[in-house]
Amino acid sequence: MSGSAREVAAALAERDAFILTSHARPDGDAIGSSMALAYALDAIGKRVRVLLADPVPMPYLPFPGLDRIEFTDHAEGAADAAVLLECGELTRPGIAGLDKYFIVNVDHHVGNAMYGQVNWFDTSACACGEMVAEIIDALGVSWSSDLAAHLYLAIVTDTGGLRYGPITARTFEICRRIAATGIEPAQLTRQIFDSFSIGRVKITGALLNGMELLHHNRVAMLYFDDALLASCGATIDDTEGLVNLPLNAREVVAVALLKRQDASTVRVSLRSKGDVDVRSVAARWQGGGHRNAAGCTITAPIEEIKRHLSAAIGEQLRS
Repeated sequence: MSGSAREVAAALAERDAFILTSHARPDGDAIGSSMALAYALDAIGKRVRVLLADPVPMPYLPFPGLDRIEFTDHAEGAADAAVLLECGELTRPGIAGLDKYFIVNVDHHVGNAMYGQVNWFDTSACACGEMVAEIIDALGVSWSSDLAAHLYLAIVTDTGGLRYGPITARTFEICRRIAATGIEPAQLTRQIFDSFSIGRVKITGALLNGMELLHHNRVAMLYFDDALLASCGATIDDTEGLVNLPLNAREVVAVALLKRQDASTVRVSLRSKGDVDVRSVAARWQGGGHRNAAGCTITAPIEEIKRHLSAAIGEQLRS
């Protein structure tokens, strides 16, 4: 770990106007962390804009305050600092122009480039939202129900419903405090995990129908492209979290989900359980993430990619 919540809070307290952002194709942690911190800065009289490059996934749209998010590929306007949440590099948000601001970098992924004037990096956090909760406390802000709902969104999505680590006593203490604000966790959990489209259900079936099982059923490989999405009436947002499904099988300990980007490039999402280190697999192709959740981009013919991924994951199983 480097930096601290107190250092970040001090940098925020002495400035007045902020841009908050997170990575392109935002997930629940990106959105929840950004919005929770925005509510906290609002509460102490700061001026705050939340910028994202891509839309909010449909299941998260009922969460409070999302109409304030500006969707853009370029940061403009006056600000005393830009706060980047769970972005390993300055380019990760997909928003140009951030480099002209004072940068505060808050992240929990291995491989962070430490590109900010203030950096807090903590791989023991289960989600960036867990770190944001500490920043909010260091700012002296009480947790409103709207703020707490976004902390819940961040933590529950990044842990797959409190199934994937690192999950610690700190995680459950934050969840206890979230519940104490009066929100209904069960209702929010249903909104997060049980409010998808028919297209989502169809693409789920298509992916599982085409699933390849490798290494004596210990590894599952899933593949899709835009044509399969279209045939199911699904969008890319409908695939969020589907990489985790094969892990429900007792035998499966690692999953690779391959999404064709263009004729020669494939985006790979990797998930595992237990001690299987998919972060090391992703690192072979300059990717990154956590031990049990990582990703990378590979340029090669699809069958070659499958062979190389199978071999790399197999090495992790043997180790």
